Amino acid sequence: MPDANVRIPEEAKDRLAAIAAAEGLSLRAYLARLAETLLTPAERAERAAKALAALTEWSGYAPTAAEERDLDSELDRRLARAAGQ
Repeated sequence: MPDANVRIPEEAKDRLAAIAAAEGLSLRAYLARLAETLLTPAERAERAAKALAALTEWSGYAPTAAEERDLDSELDRRLARAAGQ
């Protein structure tokens, strides 16, 4: 596979190189591994849809969009309260 050049700030390159070195990897190997392990937005959406379908099949629970929004709001409220403590 041919290499590519990517322009990033020197500080970002130094930080990534330090993280890679701490894991016993070259920066090239670390970035290649990172690219293989991260998901694109489309891949995340696909996995989320599959997980939701599996959970719905398993539990029978299928919240409406309004219920999901209410649950998300409640979770946000609780997280904000916990962060404030």
